[in-house]
Amino acid sequence: MPTTAKKDKTNQNKLQKKLRRNVGQAIADFNMIEDGDRVMVCLSGGKDSYTMLDILLNLQKHAPVNFELIAVNLDQKQPGFPEHVLPTYLKEIGVPFHIIEEDTYSIVKEKVPEGKTTCALCSRLRRGIIYHWAETHNITKIALGHHREDIIETLFLNMFFGGKMKSMPAKLLSDDGKHVVIRPLAYCREKDIVRYSEMREFPIIPCNLCGSQENLQRKVIKEMLKEWDRKFPGRIESIFNSLRNVASSHLLDTKLYDFQQFERLGQAFADGDTAFDKETFSNPTPDPDDIEEQKSNVISMVKVD
Repeated sequence: MPTTAKKDKTNQNKLQKKLRRNVGQAIADFNMIEDGDRVMVCLSGGKDSYTMLDILLNLQKHAPVNFELIAVNLDQKQPGFPEHVLPTYLKEIGVPFHIIEEDTYSIVKEKVPEGKTTCALCSRLRRGIIYHWAETHNITKIALGHHREDIIETLFLNMFFGGKMKSMPAKLLSDDGKHVVIRPLAYCREKDIVRYSEMREFPIIPCNLCGSQENLQRKVIKEMLKEWDRKFPGRIESIFNSLRNVASSHLLDTKLYDFQQFERLGQAFADGDTAFDKETFSNPTPDPDDIEEQKSNVISMVKVD
């Protein structure tokens, strides 16, 4: 095997182990998958859902619990949609699957004026169809392919435009209380998923339903985060960690913390006053892979020169 091929294979294995470790940790932290679960893996044909299925299949072989994986794709009848791609791929890797055929494309185009954002209506229609299929096929968990950056973007979208401190949870219960939705990629970086999907050469299907819609608020937030990641290594990691380290007593939501009724204790306690303490902050710690990548880039530039 040529040296380059060996190096590529080594890098792919290293990246797969990292993603598998992150997915495994998220599953453990939130008790996402239990013995006997029938997990519906929502497969769109994009990099995220392909990676999610790939890593879950790998974990399934070594997991201490038994669970089923059923890949499900919603064919929304978009013009030009390559409907053969997913069935061919899933048959090749031997994964049980089902294609749901529902013409949501025509509904969205009929209801949403030209030039307006289609995401909200499209999302509601998809959710209803997926929940119905899950209920009629004894699905116990519904797996979606949202990753770390999706979660952070949602946080800022709600803060900037919704006036809420709210994001995507790694595990949630549907509004009707019937479905458990999980996000196994919650701890995974988007850049790692991009690299992995390229290495694995997944047959990516682009979503053309939205058209260009370049001014979507989420795209603005995404560009902001990318710029931060370039200029301030470690900032994204720090933001994500803050979602896992919330001090409700130091925010302003009276529904989360009883500011009106607490009384003096006469002793120290964990959520105590820091009003007169000097705040000290350390520089965020970049992901080790980013540091290695920067070193490699510098070495490459030196060799070229």
